[in-house]
Amino acid sequence: MNGTSRAHDPRSPWRKLPDPAAVLAGTLLVGVQALRLGQWIVDDAAITFAYARSIDEGYGPAQQAGAPPVEGYSNPAWLALLVAGRRLRLFDHGALFGVSDLVWFPKALALLCVIGMLASVSIAARTVLPGRAWAVTLLAGAAMAGNFSLVVWLFSGLENPLYGLAVTALAALFTRSVARDELLRPRVAVAAGLLALLAALTRPDGIVYAAAYPLTALLLRRRAGSVRAVALSTATFVVPYAAHLLWRHAEFGRWVPNTAVAKAQRTPDLADLAHTTDLISFAGWALVLAAVACIAAALACPGPGASRRSLLAVLVPLCLALTAYGLLQRDWMALYRFATPVWTLAAFAGSLAAVTVWDRERPRARAVLAAALLVGSVLSVAGQRPRAAQFQADPTLSMCFVADRYGRPFNTYADQLGLPDAGLLLPDLGGTLLTTRLRVTDLAGLTDPAIADAYAAHDTTRLRTYVFDHVRPTFIHVHIPWSTRSGLTPEALTAHGYVPLSTRTNTGDWIRSAAVPDPARLRALQKTTLPAIPASTNRRTNSPTTPCGPRLTPAAQPPTTPAVPR
Repeated sequence: MNGTSRAHDPRSPWRKLPDPAAVLAGTLLVGVQALRLGQWIVDDAAITFAYARSIDEGYGPAQQAGAPPVEGYSNPAWLALLVAGRRLRLFDHGALFGVSDLVWFPKALALLCVIGMLASVSIAARTVLPGRAWAVTLLAGAAMAGNFSLVVWLFSGLENPLYGLAVTALAALFTRSVARDELLRPRVAVAAGLLALLAALTRPDGIVYAAAYPLTALLLRRRAGSVRAVALSTATFVVPYAAHLLWRHAEFGRWVPNTAVAKAQRTPDLADLAHTTDLISFAGWALVLAAVACIAAALACPGPGASRRSLLAVLVPLCLALTAYGLLQRDWMALYRFATPVWTLAAFAGSLAAVTVWDRERPRARAVLAAALLVGSVLSVAGQRPRAAQFQADPTLSMCFVADRYGRPFNTYADQLGLPDAGLLLPDLGGTLLTTRLRVTDLAGLTDPAIADAYAAHDTTRLRTYVFDHVRPTFIHVHIPWSTRSGLTPEALTAHGYVPLSTRTNTGDWIRSAAVPDPARLRALQKTTLPAIPASTNRRTNSPTTPCGPRLTPAAQPPTTPAVPR
């Protein structure tokens, strides 16, 4: 018996070999795409890194040692993974083969999550389409790899990979349990509640998936017992989530993360759902239409009812993902950061539908299907190419840029001016928190409740009063749009005793002149920083995905304050 026949023999141990091979192949495709990002980590991810450091070092959920506890993160499940990695000395301790563990560890977690997503697809497809799971998995992996938006945010250092894994595993659970007529089993109900809980603790909008199991049970139920199963799943979600909310309010005094207050999410309306058309344009109309046609054909064609019902089980969380994306406030970051669950579930549903239709059709229809998917995929990749190239050349604000531009330079300013206990107000936080010795106040409000409340109330007067009368930071950095949004314009800064260290239009580093004991040192520093800051900014902009050191930590303060040339 040759290798091919062994693979198809139901008694052979080789029969399942194509499925894990497809998982690994799909993961490899995604991983190769991720290499295009180099060592880029988005700066917002570094905020969570700083919280992981503070928690592991015993300072609690604070942005830095000595700061009050503030929920300046919105991804506690991802934060827990980073804390565990740091405790195991795999994260925030150094470099491996020259690559900082602040880079490789979150990217390795992302790759593991990709394996988990594709393994979930494979396990579910093996139940629905025995013998074709490898095709569904490989097609889903190729779809994920071909979506640059998905790849970017999976490997950004943010919580997107864990979020995508939770949602994909939830859809796979539904698919498998529906095909086996086990949707109402207690263990399925409990698993669904736990996966929805994981999604909600990974991102705030993940709470929508608490509705996935009740909706699926309502849509696909076949017998009595659905009320009991839904109640069990809901309780599995609600009890620990309510405990988390009570802990949040006791610890931070808020029912929602401080980040949500700072972003001032307005009440959504149905018109916001039109934003989902942006995703269709990005993915490409030809590919989306081909996928929708496959889904429609799979639902309409005669065949085993389990296949149609299993596909519907994927579409329920996909519809919830689209709804959540549409209702969320628009994100300032490029390439649809909040769309990760839409992309993963769409790849799952489209692949499952395409292989289902392929199995049912004659050779001529198969040729049409293959041509439609191929043309759609080519047009999708071609359409994404300009935006992908633009992102590679100028990615969303990186951790290393912020560390090099704000964290380390302000340490130097304080050292040269003899200011051992200086404070710093600025809007770019992650790389700063990892490298500065200064007391940081977040102008964006993510880690500062008073500033978050001012933004939520659209009250710039309250914000300026808080900054100038209460915080009185030694240093302030502002740039557009924060100078406009906060009201910290050059005129306002000058009126409150701040002088520029370096400035361009509505952008610059400022210092409170009364905080400097030696005016001569201040004048000398102003002469050196005016040309130096634009040069350092340009160097990082020209190589945005390069590393910034094996470990980002506040350098030790010099034993003596060096003199500045006069």
